[in-house]
Amino acid sequence: MSSVSLGAAPAADCPDRADRDAALVTFCFSVQAVAEPGVMPRVLELFAKRGLVPQKWQSAVSGTVLTIDVQMSGLGRETADYLARCMRQITGVDAVLTSERRTTG
Repeated sequence: MSSVSLGAAPAADCPDRADRDAALVTFCFSVQAVAEPGVMPRVLELFAKRGLVPQKWQSAVSGTVLTIDVQMSGLGRETADYLARCMRQITGVDAVLTSERRTTG
C-alpha cells in the first residue's frame, strides 16, 4: 500500500515560495547624515550597483542634518542587512535604522 502526502511542501523545497515571501516584505532604511552633497548619491549607488530601484525615496535637510528614508521590497534579509552595513560605512552617515513591513498576499 502506498501513501500520498497532500500537504504543502517545506519552504526549502520551494524556491518560488522564498521569492514570493521576499516580495511581500518591504525593508525600510532611515539614514541620518551630515547634509553634504555626496551622501545621497553614495546611498543610492548601493542600490544602483545591484540593479535595484527603491519603491520610495524621501530626503529632507534640517540645518546640518540630512535624513533619507528609503523603502525597498524584493530583497532577502541578508541583502538588506548588507546594504545597511554598507550605508553605515559611508563618510558623513551618523546612523542607519532598519525595519521591515510585511504585506499580506
